[in-house]
Amino acid sequence: MIITARTAWRLAAVAAATAVAAATLTLVVPATMPAATAATSTPKCAAADLGVWAAYDQSQGAAGTFYYPLEFTNLSHHACTLYGFPGVSALGSNGKQLGSPAAWDHAVKARTVRLTPGATAHAMLAYGNAVTSTCPSASKHTAFLLRVYPPDMRTADHAFWDLAACTAKGSSLFMSVRVIAPGIGVRGDSDWARLESGLLTGY
Repeated sequence: MIITARTAWRLAAVAAATAVAAATLTLVVPATMPAATAATSTPKCAAADLGVWAAYDQSQGAAGTFYYPLEFTNLSHHACTLYGFPGVSALGSNGKQLGSPAAWDHAVKARTVRLTPGATAHAMLAYGNAVTSTCPSASKHTAFLLRVYPPDMRTADHAFWDLAACTAKGSSLFMSVRVIAPGIGVRGDSDWARLESGLLTGY
């Protein structure tokens, strides 16, 4: 092929147009970045991310009800979030559920709690000692564990729990739980003080 001056000019024009198009495509690439950023947002805490236990030593009682902080510690190597109510029920040593699951107490508004690795949040668990203490002996059992579902999860964690449970009709609801709140639940903190003063109701 003989390249004339006109042909050379046309080839140069095509090359220039290709370079401009490539530069334009390069400038458009950053527009796709938000999708990648969204993919790295903080995930919800799954059961496998958490260690859960009832803080017996921080319990407090009044008027036939005892309150226990149910603690959630992030044992994973990444941050995760908790929002809303955990699902809580008592289990016997055979793994069978005893009584009804804990009722959800809506006295406190839910908020997103972000847990970095090693951080702890808590939910206030109310236990109706007045209910279990009057339970018929044939329907009264000693629990072995709490089964605890993190919010929006279908796999549970388990926490040691050896208090009485009642399976009698009309007396099987002996626990209630509030939404998960930031920080370790400690006797004497603001939530406990407000419970004592009667400013928080629902238990």
